[in-house]
Amino acid sequence: MRKFAFVFSLVAMFFLLLTACSKEKEEAPEMGSLENIKGVWEGSINIPDQPLPIIVEFEADQGMISIPIQGLNDYPLTNAKLNGADVFFDMNIQGQKLTFDGKVEQEKIIGTFTQQGQTFPFELAKGSKEEEVEENRLVEVKVEGGMMSGQLEIPDGQGPFPLMVIIAGSGPTDRNGNSIALPGKNNSLKMLAEDLAKEGVATIRYDKRGVGKNMSLASKEEDLRFDHYIDDAAAWVQLAKEDARFSNVGIIGHSEGSLIGMVASQKADADVFISIAGAGRPIDEVLLEQLQVQLPANLLKESTEILEKLKQGEQVKTVSPELQSVFRPSVQPYMISWLQYDPAEQLQKLNNPILLVNGNTDIQVPVKDAELLHEAKKDSELLIVDNMNHILKEAPADREGNIATYSNPDLPLAKGLIDGIVEFLEVHVK
Repeated sequence: MRKFAFVFSLVAMFFLLLTACSKEKEEAPEMGSLENIKGVWEGSINIPDQPLPIIVEFEADQGMISIPIQGLNDYPLTNAKLNGADVFFDMNIQGQKLTFDGKVEQEKIIGTFTQQGQTFPFELAKGSKEEEVEENRLVEVKVEGGMMSGQLEIPDGQGPFPLMVIIAGSGPTDRNGNSIALPGKNNSLKMLAEDLAKEGVATIRYDKRGVGKNMSLASKEEDLRFDHYIDDAAAWVQLAKEDARFSNVGIIGHSEGSLIGMVASQKADADVFISIAGAGRPIDEVLLEQLQVQLPANLLKESTEILEKLKQGEQVKTVSPELQSVFRPSVQPYMISWLQYDPAEQLQKLNNPILLVNGNTDIQVPVKDAELLHEAKKDSELLIVDNMNHILKEAPADREGNIATYSNPDLPLAKGLIDGIVEFLEVHVK
């Protein structure tokens, strides 16, 4: 437990230093030539049980680092140098140096991160913070803080077409269903959009504020609210309703996006709603269920007490170092706003056609959650897809084999998912 506590303390201190100094002026950087590694690199510092996702962008003579989970964007590096295959970069924060020392190996940078004499491995892969998208597939909508970018998939042929707004799940999950918090890509939401287009259904999918193409919309973590996500989703529905290319407009919400989609459907009067792997219980119940298999009794008791306070709208100033990643003070306002919404209650408020989808090998949101939602809204339709896991791929029930699919973009979507969605839409939209 002592080692466990130290790791979390180190992570919390790293976050605190970055946040506190994000507006300070940096020393004039000494830069080496970075031309051969110019571009965006994505990966993580591999702290045991708590990998820290990072994005590093190198230009010809400088570099920047982003930590989306913490709302830290384009923080300047103090030094960045490339000598053959050896790459070195660091940050000088409040007199403390954080260093990355590694080697370029094909399309990866692998090395060691050092802070206060403690070292952890890190790995980055060549990527793109903003994937290239054909101009005619880019759409924008005005939201709080500026313009939000989305990606349109539209079927071939003559419209108008039904359109579904796809909402991604929690954390730094992007419009394609990928997260820099996890190794590799699965492209689940990208496949969903492309497969629906083949069946005559248009879609808009988008990176949430603070993620990918919409990273510039990130605010301080303590200023983010669940309602921001709801308002963003509603804005996309309203935009599509004003477009003559589309007939009916609905929402597909995946995981956390399911609850967002329920409330946004009410706000924007969506024509249909589809929940995929959405929780059927308030988030405190789901979170405690997940923490029960990870925490000792004392930390589980503290977590329960914290959640009780948050549910009452009260913030908790003192949080054990081991729980900072979940309950750090800066994330508590968001959790308070999230806890105000009960999925079953929100679903009951909808009067439009509803399809509830879950996979029977989902190890994150079990089938019982879809059944709870179905019980709460008896006129909804329920679709349980055989062998489908949380990222919409066919997977074994065992955890190791299931998780392996999360980083395999070559796996197709589970059989029966697209057919079930299309059959539902054919009945309820034109």
